[in-house]
Amino acid sequence: MYADVILPLPFSDLYTYTVPVEMQNKIAKGFRVIVPFGTRKHYTAIVKRVHNNAPKNFKTKEIHSIVDSQLVINDIQFKLWEWISFYYMSPIGDVYNAAMPSSMKSDNIKSKFKPKTETYLKINTNIDTDLIVEIIGRAKKQKSLFKQLYNYFEEKEINKINKSDLSNFTNYSPSVLNGLLQKEILQAFDLEVGRINNEVKPLREPYPLSEAQNKSFENIINVFKDKSTCLLHGVTSSGKTEIYIHLIEHFKKQNKQTLYLLPEIALTSQLKQRLIAVYGSKIGVYHSKINDNERAEIWRKMLSNEPYEIIVGVRSSLFLPFQNLGLVIVDEEHETSYKQNEPAPRYHARDTAIMLAHLFNAKTILGSATPSLESYNNAVIGKYGIINLKDRYNNLLMPDIKIENTYELIKRKKMKTVLSPALNTAMQKSLDEGEQVILFRNRRGFSSLLECKQCAWNPKCAKCDVTLTYHKMRNRMVCHYCNTSYKVPSICPSCHSETLETLGKGTEQLEEEVSKLFPNYTVGRMDMDTTRGRDSYDKIIKKFQKKQIDILVGTQMLSKGLDFDNVGIVGIISADSLLNYPDFRSHERGFQLMMQAAGRAGRNKKQGKVIIQSSDPTQPIYDYILNYNYEGFYTEQIAERKLFRYPPFTRLISIIFKDKNEYKVEKGSNLFARTIKPSLGNMVLGPNKPVISRIQQYNIREILLKLDINMSVSKIRDFLKQVELQLREDNEFKYLHIYYDVDII
Repeated sequence: MYADVILPLPFSDLYTYTVPVEMQNKIAKGFRVIVPFGTRKHYTAIVKRVHNNAPKNFKTKEIHSIVDSQLVINDIQFKLWEWISFYYMSPIGDVYNAAMPSSMKSDNIKSKFKPKTETYLKINTNIDTDLIVEIIGRAKKQKSLFKQLYNYFEEKEINKINKSDLSNFTNYSPSVLNGLLQKEILQAFDLEVGRINNEVKPLREPYPLSEAQNKSFENIINVFKDKSTCLLHGVTSSGKTEIYIHLIEHFKKQNKQTLYLLPEIALTSQLKQRLIAVYGSKIGVYHSKINDNERAEIWRKMLSNEPYEIIVGVRSSLFLPFQNLGLVIVDEEHETSYKQNEPAPRYHARDTAIMLAHLFNAKTILGSATPSLESYNNAVIGKYGIINLKDRYNNLLMPDIKIENTYELIKRKKMKTVLSPALNTAMQKSLDEGEQVILFRNRRGFSSLLECKQCAWNPKCAKCDVTLTYHKMRNRMVCHYCNTSYKVPSICPSCHSETLETLGKGTEQLEEEVSKLFPNYTVGRMDMDTTRGRDSYDKIIKKFQKKQIDILVGTQMLSKGLDFDNVGIVGIISADSLLNYPDFRSHERGFQLMMQAAGRAGRNKKQGKVIIQSSDPTQPIYDYILNYNYEGFYTEQIAERKLFRYPPFTRLISIIFKDKNEYKVEKGSNLFARTIKPSLGNMVLGPNKPVISRIQQYNIREILLKLDINMSVSKIRDFLKQVELQLREDNEFKYLHIYYDVDII
C-alpha cells in the first residue's frame, strides 16, 4: 500500500511513501503522517490519496508514524486547496503551510501541540464511606475538609472538583490536601480543558430591524433564491451588521454554519462583543494574534461533534474545517488587506470565500459602503445581486464634508501648523462640547525621510532600494520593507555638514504636534508601530470608547469599519498623498479611504463634520466625495478602466523574478519575456524594474500580463509553467526565484 502526501514545503508535486503493514488499517485520506524527507529531516505531511500503485522510477521510503486517529482535512478543504494552488499558481505545499496552525504541522517527530490540562480531585469510590472517618483518624482539618467536599458534591450533584477551587474551602491548605491524597481518600487526575471559553451564555435576541434594514434583509433572501452572491451597498452607519446578524439567524435555523470575514484583526474585538451578546459560546474567533495552540484547539473543535456555529476571523479562517457552511459574510469587501501578498499563496480572501461558499453550495454576502469596482461591476452586469441601503440608521445625517485648500493657505501664510485654521477651530469646538476627534494620516513614523540641506543626501536601506523613515520615539531610521533599523547620523555622511532636516509628516509627528496644540487633551496613536502586541489593538480601541483618549491619530487602520459613537470631527491630513501612487487603482483606494474615514464621524445623534486637507481640491474625485456620489465615481473610473484595458476588463498577472545577482535576474526575466511574447503579443509588458527594485538584497524584475478576460486560466497557467521549466533547464537559472501574483491589487 502507498500514500501520496502533501508536504509543508513549496512543492507542487505529491510525494509517494510506502505504508507499513501495521498502519494499513489505520491510515486514510486527510490524516497527518510523519514522513522522512532528505537524509535527516522529518515532516508532518497530509495524506491526499491511498492506493496500491507502486511507483516505477524510484524506491519509496516508509511512513514513520501516523499522527491522527481521524481526519483533520476534509474533502472540501482539499478542493479549496487545489483551487487556490491552481488559480493563484502557487505550490500546494505553500497552501498547506498557510492553511494549518504551526503546531499541527511541526517538522519533528514529536508534535508541538499539547492539550491544556488542569488537576481535578474526586473521592475514592473504592473506599467505604463509613471507613473514611476511621482512616482519617485524629486529623481534624482533614476531616473538616473531606466533610465540606462530600457535602459540596452532594449539593451540586457532581463527582469532581478543580484543584484550584479548593482554596475557597475552610481549613484548606496544601498539607491538609496532601494528607487526604496520601491516605488515598481523595484521588487526583489531570483533565484536558479548553484554552477557549466555552461557557458564555447569550444575553439578548437580535435587535428588531428598522423598516429600511428589514426591506434590505428580505431583498437579500430573495436574491439568494437565484444568485449565490449578493452585494450589500450600504452607506457607513446604515446598520449592515444587524442585517448580517439576522442573516446568521436565518441560516442558523437551517442548522448551517456562518463564516464572518473581516479585513483586519482590529475589527474582530468590537464585532466579537456584539455577536457574543447574541450567540454566546457558539462563536469562535480565529486570527494570527491568538496563540498557535488556541488556533489548533479551534481547528479541533471545528472537527468535533459540536463545532462552532459562527466563526469570526480574517483571511486564515477560510481554511478551517467547516462541516455545514451555509453563509459567508465578507464585510468591508473592498479592503486591499483581503489580498495576501507575502508569503505565498498570494490569494484574495474575498474571491476565495466565494469559491469556498460555492463548494458548500452556500451563499455569500459582500458588504461595503465603497465597494471595489470589480464587485460593483459584477453586480451591474448581473453576476451578483445588489441591494442598496442609502440611509443611515435612525435617520442620522451623513457627515458634513469640507475641503480645505492647503496650497492657498500656505501661500497666504495662514497655515502655520499641520492643521488648517478651520480644522483647528472645529477640533477645539468639538472637544469643548465633550466630543472626540479622529485625525487620519496614511503614513506612519515621524517623517518620511531625512535630508541634508547642503547636498540633498537621503539615508537608504543597505538591503532594499528604499529611503528610510525616521521614527523619533525610537530615535532610529527604519526600512518599512525589511524592518531593519539604523542609527540616526548626527552629521551628513556625504558632505559632513550638520544640516540634516526631516521632511514629510507621519503619524508620530502628527501626534506630537497635536499634543502641543491641545495640551489639555489626551492624544493617542493607532498605526503599525503602536499595535504590534497581541492586545494592543483592543487596548487603544477600548481607551477611545471609554473616552480616555480625546484625539486619536492613525493610519488607514482607523478607516476600517470601527464604530465610535462620540466622534464629532474627522480630519484627513494630506489627502493628495492617497491619490499620487503610480497605480491605476490609486483613485479608487483614495476614494474608499476618505469615504470610510469620513464615516467614523457623527454616528450618534448629531451630524458629524469631516475636513479634508488637500493642496489640489480641484481634482474631480473631491466632487464625488463631497456629494457621496459613489455611482458617479464608478461610472468615471469604469470608463477609464475599459479605455486602458485594466480590470475588470482584463486579468492582471505579475511574474516576479528575484536574485541577489542583478545580471542573472535581468537576463532571466528578459529571456522569459522573449519566449512568451510570440504567443501573447502586446499583452506582455516588461520586464521592468519596479519602483522598489531591491528588497532584502534581492534584485527584482517584473513582467506584467494584461490578459483578455475570456482567456482560459488553465491554458495560460500551463503555458507559463512550461516556459518556466524550459528556462530552468539552463543551469544558470535553475535556482532563480520566480513566482506569480494573480489578480494583483
